[in-house]
Amino acid sequence: MNIYFLVEGKKTEIKVYPKWLSILIPELKRVSYFDEIVKNNYYMFSGNGFPSLLDNHLTKSILDINSQKKYDYFVICLDADDVNVEDRKNDIIQFMIDNKIKLNKHTKMEIVVQNKCFETWFLGNPKIFKANPKSEFLKECVLFYNTKISDPELMGKLASYENSTSDFHTTYLREMLAERNVRYSKNNPNEVTEEYFLNEIIKRNDKTNHLPTFKYFIDFCKTIRNNLSL
Repeated sequence: MNIYFLVEGKKTEIKVYPKWLSILIPELKRVSYFDEIVKNNYYMFSGNGFPSLLDNHLTKSILDINSQKKYDYFVICLDADDVNVEDRKNDIIQFMIDNKIKLNKHTKMEIVVQNKCFETWFLGNPKIFKANPKSEFLKECVLFYNTKISDPELMGKLASYENSTSDFHTTYLREMLAERNVRYSKNNPNEVTEEYFLNEIIKRNDKTNHLPTFKYFIDFCKTIRNNLSL
C-alpha cells in the first residue's frame, strides 16, 4: 500500500499529518522523495495554500504518481474555508476535467476537506475548552459559539471579526490553548500532534457525530490499516 498526499498547508499540515499517520497507521512509513516508494510507504507534498495547490501543484503531483504506477491512493487534503465542502471537492474535479488531467486507473483519489480549516478540527478537543476564560476576546468567542457543546465545523465567525472564517477559527484555537498555557502557531503546532490530543477529537466524534470531515479522514485511515493487515 502506497499513498501520495498533497496537503494544502506548508506549515501546519506538513507537521501534523505525519504525526497523526504514525499513530493511526504506524505500519505506513514516510519517504523523502516520491520515487522512493516500495511497500507500505507514503510521500507528502505541500501545495503551498489554495489556489496554489490547484494552479501549481496538482498537475505535477499527478505526473509524479503516473510516472511510478506504484501508488494505490492519491489523497488531497485542503481547507473548505467559506466554501461548501462538496463545492471544494468539485473545484478539484472540475480543474482536472478542464485541464484534461487524468490519474492512472490503478490509483484511487480521495479528497479530504477540512471544514472550515485544519484548526477547526483541533477545536473539537473538549479538554482544551475553558468555561471561564480570562481573555475578554475569548469570552466573546465562547458567547458567540461554544465549541465544546456545538459542532466546530458549523461555526462561522463574529460579525466584528474582519478576517476570514478560517482565520477566526485559528484565533479561537490559539486563545483557547493560551488559557491552558499552551502556545500554538502554524509553525509550532506541537500540542495538537500528540496522541492524547488526537484521541480526544476521535472520542468527541464517536459520542456526538460532530466534525464529519474529520471522521472522513479517520475512516480513510481505518480502511488503509485494515487493508494492510489482510
